[in-house]
Amino acid sequence: MLSTDCFNNSYFTNIPNCYVTTRANSLSLSLSLSLNQYRKSANKSTVSFSLMGNRNSDQDGDLTQSLLPEALPQNSAANDRDQETELSLRVWLETKKLWKIVGPAIFSRVATFSMNVITQAFAGHLGEVELASVSIGITLVIGFNFGLLLGMASALETLCGQAFGAKRYHMLGIYLQRSWTVLFLCCIALLPVYIFVTPILKLLGQSDDVAALSGAVALWLIPLHFSFAFYFPLTRFLQSQLQNIVIAWVSLVALLINILTSWLFVDVLHFGVFGAVIALDISWWVLALGLYVYATCGWCSQTFTGFSTQAFSGLWEFIKLSVASGVDCVNNDLCSLENWYYRILILITGYLKNTTITVDALSVWYAIPCFI
Repeated sequence: MLSTDCFNNSYFTNIPNCYVTTRANSLSLSLSLSLNQYRKSANKSTVSFSLMGNRNSDQDGDLTQSLLPEALPQNSAANDRDQETELSLRVWLETKKLWKIVGPAIFSRVATFSMNVITQAFAGHLGEVELASVSIGITLVIGFNFGLLLGMASALETLCGQAFGAKRYHMLGIYLQRSWTVLFLCCIALLPVYIFVTPILKLLGQSDDVAALSGAVALWLIPLHFSFAFYFPLTRFLQSQLQNIVIAWVSLVALLINILTSWLFVDVLHFGVFGAVIALDISWWVLALGLYVYATCGWCSQTFTGFSTQAFSGLWEFIKLSVASGVDCVNNDLCSLENWYYRILILITGYLKNTTITVDALSVWYAIPCFI
């Protein structure tokens, strides 16, 4: 309130003092009101912070306390369990997708190798020389050409994969026809390997009877040799479209036919060792023709639109790419003792006393770990 001294007789003589006093009282009143408002807002803030998770009112002024509520331990454990469940589910889904691709590929490879072993088993029923000659023909002659032609067909895998990813589906059929042409020419160029087996084996020290029969067996393996030119490109053509299950089913049919024809030609019709080799030729051509029918007769209508002259355009570049891929595959095999130690052992057996028995024993020993 204002001072009463301002209204006495000396008011007019003390106007400056009265004004100062009034002004001071107004300022003190304003400060009191501001201080009260600040205290009220501070109390409201304290209540708000206490509702947001502070432990008690004594810690309201602690600046080190977090303004966010801490996560409860049980919620963290639940989140961890959810993450583990999600990770397990994703791993299971990826595993299923992987085995849909890898499983048929493994089965088809085991089936094709089993056909060679079955042929050797039926040849072993005929005699020691027959088993040795079939083992040499399949392991040395077919084994070398198998690696070279498979490597050349691997170039098609790259090109078909790129064309399928770019949605240029018609180019897959063009690349397939180019690969057929290149591999067929390569098979013709490799024919001397089959024709001169007998003199080569005699030069390496093999016995005359084993070398002569091995040369005859190699000549009967020439039809199988040409089936590689069609089978390998077809497998790469279908694998780039994730059609591995088709290869697996055709391989199963070819395996069953191999068992049936081997029994028929060897045990029933008594065609001898050449009957076992003919059964193997038929089985490999069943593989090639089965995949050919699937690829060209409407089941791959988007990727194989028919035969075209475009397959012969840019053929030289495709030949260089295929040859480089094949040589690289052969070099990898040559540098891998795991693939060549058995073949080297067969060649060394020519300098032993019991050559025939040694080759027979090695063929049986080699067949067992190859399934693993």
